[in-house]
Amino acid sequence: MISTQSMPFELQGIHAANSPRAAAAPGRPQARIVATAQLPTEFGHFRAYVFHNDRDAFEHVALVQGEIEGAADVPTRLHSECLTGDAFGSLRCDCRGQLESSLRLVGAAERGIVLYLRQEGRGIGLANKIRAYELQEQGYDTVDANLMLGFAADERDYAVAAAMLRTLGVASVALMTNNPDKIQQLSMAGIDVSRRLAHEMAPNAHNRFYLATKARRSGHLFAKGGASEADTQASCMPASAGGRGS
Repeated sequence: MISTQSMPFELQGIHAANSPRAAAAPGRPQARIVATAQLPTEFGHFRAYVFHNDRDAFEHVALVQGEIEGAADVPTRLHSECLTGDAFGSLRCDCRGQLESSLRLVGAAERGIVLYLRQEGRGIGLANKIRAYELQEQGYDTVDANLMLGFAADERDYAVAAAMLRTLGVASVALMTNNPDKIQQLSMAGIDVSRRLAHEMAPNAHNRFYLATKARRSGHLFAKGGASEADTQASCMPASAGGRGS
């Protein structure tokens, strides 16, 4: 079993004026396991690891299947918290589908990892995500809504995720993602990403424009029509209330 012992450090507070993320700490962040237990779920039987780190004050979680220490090409998903999607089943995003799909895939595999990262609303927090929804109901896309609230298009930082993977001791990961930024950030943090595993969900009437925006403005990679020409053209049409996603 992976050790829960590491050098102690004090958790830092949340200092950012506009974002729930803490100010960046110099150098690579450190992450240590503070609790672990078996976690049987409807998707598979995992071992849960709770992490503390010296970059933010959140408790991030790894759900692990099989023996991963020293293993290469481990199927891995970095999932950012989405209360509205993960818990409430919101149709404005594809988050719940992506979470459940990754848990099923990892749960059925010989080994794998799902990191659950407390980066609600792409790093802007729940209240600001709901404010962004209100702007989207006025016709702005998800990127412009974030910018209008004073944030970057995507405030997420995967340095802590990289620290968690280092603590877990994997040699390399096969990353389940459509987001090239995740691959780039992990690679820059010293994690060997052996390959990308496409992780697309079928669009619905409420998130089709949102997925198209992610492809058109954030460079997300879709092969199943998540950013089709029709979706792109829809960006020029008036928005219906609640129909443009997070």
